[in-house]
Amino acid sequence: MNNQDIAKKVIEALGGRENVNSVAHCATRLRVMVKDEGKINKEVIENLDKVQGAFFNSGQYQIIFGTGTVNKMYDEVVALGLPTSSKEDMKAEAAKQGNWFQRAIRTFGDVFVPIIPVIVATGLFMGLRGLMNALGMTLPEDVTIYSQILTDTAFIILPGLVVWSTFRVFGGNPAVGIVLGMMLVSGSLPNAWAVASGGEVTAMNFFGFIPVVGLQGSVLPAFIIGVVGAKFEKALRKVVPDVLDLLVTPFVTLLVMSILGLFVIGPVFHVVENYILFGTKAILGLPFGLGGLVIGGVHQLIVVSGVHHIFNLLEVQLLAADHVNPFNAIITAAMTAQGAATVAVGVKTKNPKLKTLAFPAALSAFLGITEPAIFGVNLRFRKPFFLSLIAGAIGGGLASILGLAGTGNGITIIPGTMLYVGNGQLFQYLLMVAVSFVLGFALTYMFGYEDEEEIATEVATERLVQEETTGNIPVAPQNETIQTPIVGDVVALENVNDPVFSSGAMGQGIAVKPSQGVVYAPADAEVSIAFATGHAYGLKTANGAEILIHVGIDTVTMNGEGFEQKVAQGDKVKAGDVLGTFDSSKIAAAGLDDTTMVIVTNTADYASVTPVASGSVVKGDVIIEVKA
Repeated sequence: MNNQDIAKKVIEALGGRENVNSVAHCATRLRVMVKDEGKINKEVIENLDKVQGAFFNSGQYQIIFGTGTVNKMYDEVVALGLPTSSKEDMKAEAAKQGNWFQRAIRTFGDVFVPIIPVIVATGLFMGLRGLMNALGMTLPEDVTIYSQILTDTAFIILPGLVVWSTFRVFGGNPAVGIVLGMMLVSGSLPNAWAVASGGEVTAMNFFGFIPVVGLQGSVLPAFIIGVVGAKFEKALRKVVPDVLDLLVTPFVTLLVMSILGLFVIGPVFHVVENYILFGTKAILGLPFGLGGLVIGGVHQLIVVSGVHHIFNLLEVQLLAADHVNPFNAIITAAMTAQGAATVAVGVKTKNPKLKTLAFPAALSAFLGITEPAIFGVNLRFRKPFFLSLIAGAIGGGLASILGLAGTGNGITIIPGTMLYVGNGQLFQYLLMVAVSFVLGFALTYMFGYEDEEEIATEVATERLVQEETTGNIPVAPQNETIQTPIVGDVVALENVNDPVFSSGAMGQGIAVKPSQGVVYAPADAEVSIAFATGHAYGLKTANGAEILIHVGIDTVTMNGEGFEQKVAQGDKVKAGDVLGTFDSSKIAAAGLDDTTMVIVTNTADYASVTPVASGSVVKGDVIIEVKA
């Protein structure tokens, strides 16, 4: 299937052009704003060629294609008529989504993500200098000074970068922001690091009682100054006449905000920042690696929630204060475990589609991007994801015990080795990565994934056990027709949002989206299974077909709430008899899908099992034909 064909399938599965408000893309994902999420055929999209996963987040439906491919797919869907939008427009729309905490954390991410490449580069310079020192190489004085310029500049001017980025995010003039930020580290002010070292340099007392120093290495005060400054500038621009805007607005903004920043916001929030830093170090310093254990175990859960950008603030704080970052190794352990779980699924599965999805997704994880692994594979099958959390927790605990701390942030696993080459911790880092990988792989391979063939075998075994325990004697299958047990709209089985049913592992059949909450017998049959929860029924027809009627997806979790069973195991029923009732509104309230599957579980006993219905069906309509 070529890119154009895939693009056509994507648009169709999104609910058509009319269901798309706009489309944009980032480095790995096609980001689509849709009108109605319910119209998206997620199963179809996730199973398309080149799609590495898909998920709904921050008000966007995000389809993971991977680096390079996403650009081509974007061009194809735009050529086919999807409306475009800038990433800024989509962010503005997405900003309305989620609660206040999620929105706040996304804002942190928007501010700090553009700064990360600079911190990464600085960390690599630190690592290179450390490596030279470790090798006993004595650098000439001028080269040493040059290396200090490379490694120290970013942290010296860090408040300037933060204020600039914050102004950019909150709609202020970034040029005003960076000048304001550089005022906070002016050479005319006492250097904060020199004052903190307790030497001859002391704080400057303004007005006789306000101690003022530069804000070198400060993060939180610069962020608050940026937020207040950008909002003040926007408010000022509304009242200043256009003819005076160029002259008055920057002057007043810099005057007012420099006073607030140096004499009010800076001193106050510098104290707050120190408390946050103290708390962070206290958690990281818990005995027996407990801090790493907890952070490593929850980090990828936080990634799924979309609020993981809070770590950017904490990591930058640590780097600015100590030039080392213990978070990096712990996060690396969590990400390594996710990638390893994906490798295990790829190795164990016999499904070629899943193999081609799993291995590139794992490679992406080992290069520092776990989203394809999480959303494309691990969360899709659930167990790999949660078992990898256990492996990540153990790896994170080991990282803490070993005292691992990188010289930068923003890069992990394979690229992350560069942050440990020069600090003498490369061997320990590789050991931690190896342990995290082995645990993630082993747990998933042994306990986290069963191929569809194995599931089908288990289903067949359960069926045989059921025959033994109920006394049902298999009869030679015969040709017959099966009526709909549900009134509603027909859904193709492959489009059902459940991998076990949609794959056909349970057998062939059809699904119905109910318009009434009544379950009817689809043929003359004996009730072989009547689940106490009322959400599913097993029947064996007089002609030998074994039928599973499963009301909703994951509705077993409702424990019978909203369901009423009218039959019991062993009852004889006629086609059209009522088996039970259910309340679709309660299923919806539980956040579940009421789509009902009708499966011939002994499909293998027949030459063909063919769905024959489409559109809407009513009581008595034939939906499946079976031929022996």
